[in-house]
Amino acid sequence: MIALLSAVIPSPAADAAHDAAHETAARFRHGVYSVPCSTCHVPAGALCLARRSVHAARRELHRQNPKTTGLVPLLVGRSR
Repeated sequence: MIALLSAVIPSPAADAAHDAAHETAARFRHGVYSVPCSTCHVPAGALCLARRSVHAARRELHRQNPKTTGLVPLLVGRSR
């Protein structure tokens, strides 16, 4: 019963992790953040103006022309 409630009621830690994942993807222009949003008119690399979501038009634009950006630089490390 508790596991079921935790799936329905998200914790503050899960909210923070979700927001951090979107901010990281936006910062490094990964996934849907590699294209500008035609709904709220933010440039590539910026979060959509909608709270905790990405507009469907931006997702569809990314699916039509996916851009391979590789791994997040923080995860790759320095090779020099």
